[in-house]
Amino acid sequence: MNTISDVRNLFPILNQKVNGKPLIYFDNAATSQKPKQVIEAIENYYSQYNSNIHRGAHYLANLATEAYEHSRQVIAQYLNAETQEINFVRGTTEGINLVAQTYGKANVKAGDEIIVSAMEHHSNIVPWQMLCEEKGATLKVVPIFDSGDLDMEAYEKLLSAKTKIVAVTYISNALGTVNPVQEIIAKAHEVGAVVLVDAAQAVQHKKIDVKALDVDFLAFSGHKVFGPTGIGILYGKRELLEAMPPYMGGGEMIDNVTFEKTTFNKIPYKFEAGTPHIEGGIVLGKAIEFVQEIGLDFIAEKEAELLHYGTQKLSAIDGLRFVGTAQEKCSVISFLVKDIHPYDIGTLLDKQGIAIRTGHHCCQPLMKRLQIEGTCRASFAFYNTAEEIDVFAKALEKSIAMLS
Repeated sequence: MNTISDVRNLFPILNQKVNGKPLIYFDNAATSQKPKQVIEAIENYYSQYNSNIHRGAHYLANLATEAYEHSRQVIAQYLNAETQEINFVRGTTEGINLVAQTYGKANVKAGDEIIVSAMEHHSNIVPWQMLCEEKGATLKVVPIFDSGDLDMEAYEKLLSAKTKIVAVTYISNALGTVNPVQEIIAKAHEVGAVVLVDAAQAVQHKKIDVKALDVDFLAFSGHKVFGPTGIGILYGKRELLEAMPPYMGGGEMIDNVTFEKTTFNKIPYKFEAGTPHIEGGIVLGKAIEFVQEIGLDFIAEKEAELLHYGTQKLSAIDGLRFVGTAQEKCSVISFLVKDIHPYDIGTLLDKQGIAIRTGHHCCQPLMKRLQIEGTCRASFAFYNTAEEIDVFAKALEKSIAMLS
């Protein structure tokens, strides 16, 4: 993979026009585009070995089972985890809810505390609120500075013997802030708390070693790492998963069922009730292999260049202000222009073939903290180019002129 042209040719969707203009896709934080290898893997599954898995004795069932479990192994190796610690879920949201409704229900009691940060996605707020309301626990929030950096001194002060769970995003979807998760985890462990990391915005950009981080739980979504929608991963330390009660009841998560009592399957199957998203699980492994083939170093280098260039280019636009200027950022530029509503800018950019995201980005508490309703967000992937940013900047200036 030598040139950006070679890279872009792997993504069929990029070679099209929107409203008569070449598509410029800057909405990668919402979902990434899919390479040919992933698209072909979906077709191959349904055309060659579509079958239910684990319980079948026939040829197709064995092929599908082998492919599904191979994918689990690929993902485990990618995260430096044990294979049994990799649980297939529908996405980051389900992974977080699984932990809240199993580990959380079993270990959190009245008077305990759960800590989240002010920049969390709703998916990493609401499940903990629900648990706190049910258990009589308290949700504590780590504040952020105006820059979007986490206030680590305040975080340390919030930690206490009452802290049972810390749930924090690795990278903010709304600001691009990269949080010091290793330090967050270490500090939480000092008071006996477990840590869940929302890696939905991280796994496609950064190398993640769950053992080096010593993280207790980590969740991510396949569709943000060039894989399908409706599939994701929950990593959990083996001893924690083994001690947790099941999340749902049904097929595959059982060992033996009688009307008097049911015994449960070993991990990870204990948390995978029912027929899973078989194609999604298989193809997520293919997406991870694709990332490894491209190389995370290459990806990180290209995206850092895009972030730097995009920030410089947009800095020259009159009336534009950045929202989120943390010391360490990744692949996201959020901004506002004068008093123009973000949706109006997004609509005019779409007419020029440019896809960005506008709104609160499922981070309403963060927007309230920043005293804004929402932002325009341009988010980059390694297949984007500086030339696209040039076109974007000109289109943005044209849109501003029309709306001023």
